[in-house]
Amino acid sequence: MDAWQIVYVPDKPPIPPDQQSTVDVIATVIEPRLANTLVRRLNQIVPLENLRHVKRVRKKSVEGKTLLCLILCLASEHGDQFDSIPHEVQELISPHKVCKYAATSKEEWEEQCKLWPTSFHPPTYSIDGITGFSEEDSRSVFSFMNSAIQLAKSGGGSVVNAAVIVDPSAKIVIATARDQIYSWHAPKDEAILETSCSERPFASHIDSNGVMSCETPGGFPDDSKQLYDDVSCLYPWRWAEQKTDMSSCCWHPLRHAAIVAIESSASRDRRLYPSSGDIQDKLVDMNSAHSSSTGSPAKRQKTNLTDVKSDWKLETCCEGSHSLAARPYLCTGYDIFLVWEPCAMCAMALVHQRIRRIFFAFPNPNAGAVGSVYRLQGEKSLNHHYAVFRVLVPAQVLDGAETCHGQPTSTVVDNYGI
Repeated sequence: MDAWQIVYVPDKPPIPPDQQSTVDVIATVIEPRLANTLVRRLNQIVPLENLRHVKRVRKKSVEGKTLLCLILCLASEHGDQFDSIPHEVQELISPHKVCKYAATSKEEWEEQCKLWPTSFHPPTYSIDGITGFSEEDSRSVFSFMNSAIQLAKSGGGSVVNAAVIVDPSAKIVIATARDQIYSWHAPKDEAILETSCSERPFASHIDSNGVMSCETPGGFPDDSKQLYDDVSCLYPWRWAEQKTDMSSCCWHPLRHAAIVAIESSASRDRRLYPSSGDIQDKLVDMNSAHSSSTGSPAKRQKTNLTDVKSDWKLETCCEGSHSLAARPYLCTGYDIFLVWEPCAMCAMALVHQRIRRIFFAFPNPNAGAVGSVYRLQGEKSLNHHYAVFRVLVPAQVLDGAETCHGQPTSTVVDNYGI
């Protein structure tokens, strides 16, 4: 494809039009002039409480004359509602099927209307971006995603996942990271930098719909798998399959790009706001002292908030511009750009970090947790929910283009299906 696009990934997967649930209703044919009176009366005595998306009437042509078909009520679940109705009355009514649930997309709505007319109201959201991106915001998204892709390709030919955490209010990069599952001869006192044992080209595929993806037309055959077997979220257990000399290689299966980026963001906060670390150390020391005195594992203790607040205020005055009041809470309000869709571990870590939006370029058919296999963003039991978007990437960026500026851009806010 030739232009960048942003596609919203909804909380729940769209239902295929031919698999939508239906219910039976009883309807009859009426004259159009009687419609208002009958609909008003039926809404009072037999309202369609759970079928508010279903229209009560639809047009019907009978012998060249336009009439209306009116829903009287729901049909009995046992299908025996006609047993007690006189035959003459049965000739005036007929059963029909209507869709049980409201459409979540225009495609679903069009399919529903083939059974019986329904209403469709595009969903509204409180998170900026879901209802559309401005041109400036779109370019920022494309620029940061381009940075993540170039970072993923920066390992001397190897391809891994990359993450870029961004503060969208200031449009600045907070942290960047690549997969760091293993490294060769890595000193213990240095950050683990991922280095691949083999160099593989960054291959891409444009499917019949013009969508750029990491899959080949037949899915992920063995030869394609080898191109991306260093991407941690694609193959979370790949590290366990390696047979190498462990003395010369440092392993850590949990250091996926998103996890390392979160760690870098926390390290940045500790450098910019060092005073908060002192308060945390005091709390840890209090628990440690209690544990030592009792000889048992530390239990959750009540903290003297008066002493802590006084220390907090004193250190805040000394910090000047880097006051604790200005310190962000974890990654609240931040966006993260990932080349590949995160796995369940990374997606849950981003929930805990209060990430605002996730952008990814390529789906993860093996272990994707925000669209391909699971949709963690739609799990109601969680105490935080982020919005998820897929960024469709032009072929020239994957072929080595350095920037997305000047490329045609477009924003697509639509349902996302795998």
